[in-house]
Amino acid sequence: MSDTLRFDGSNVIVTGACGIYGRWIAEAFAREGARLCLTDRDADALEACLAEIAPASGSFAVAGDLTKDDDVRSLAAEVERIWGAPDILVNNAGVYPSGFLLDIDVAEWDRIMDLNLRTPFLLTQQMALLMVKQKRPGSVINISSGASGKMRRSVVPYCVSKTALDRLTKGFAIELAEFGIRVNAVEPGFAAGSTTSPLTEDHVRNTLGGIPLGRASSKDDAANAVLFLCSEAASYITGATLSVDGGNSIGSLVVHQAKKSPL
Repeated sequence: MSDTLRFDGSNVIVTGACGIYGRWIAEAFAREGARLCLTDRDADALEACLAEIAPASGSFAVAGDLTKDDDVRSLAAEVERIWGAPDILVNNAGVYPSGFLLDIDVAEWDRIMDLNLRTPFLLTQQMALLMVKQKRPGSVINISSGASGKMRRSVVPYCVSKTALDRLTKGFAIELAEFGIRVNAVEPGFAAGSTTSPLTEDHVRNTLGGIPLGRASSKDDAANAVLFLCSEAASYITGATLSVDGGNSIGSLVVHQAKKSPL
């Protein structure tokens, strides 16, 4: 990795750290020398995750339900106590539930919006206040989705939450620029195996069959994009959304005619 993508001495928060992408992103920052604050709901899994990743000295974990304002503020207070302020916040925690609009109830709608949209808003607000207080420029990365621009039947609330998250990314980018805080989003590619939103074998097979570059996301694809956007190499980038999804968000390989390939 280039020295411009090293993060020695940087304080990095990763939410949803026990999930697939959270773990991959945390591991990438740890390899590049960062101190980590990992957060997730499961305290035991979180401590195990921190021990396995073995980030730089000064790292710690804070378990909590980030849909609860008190837990978000407790996280911010602990970050301030230990670090003063973070340098980087990665808003990765989220859910991808399935359900038709005519079937889901208001409580499920609220749950999706709380974790996928309200939590990144409140976390970014609280951590940016610490950065400003410490006069520390920083970077915020929101983990979005290709669903922000392509509606998907049976997961409409998720799509709506990610579309709104992209707008929130740009809104924070405008308002935090004067403080030297950059805010961007990354849209990762498809990776099966989520514990919070399990996927069927048919779903996995059908999705992989339509990805233009022909494979699922590797552990480094989105993580490297996050590192780049947080680095000095991207110091003139804010309010951007970077798709790292093998082309999945721009179209599909599925052909609806008898002749299935050219030549």
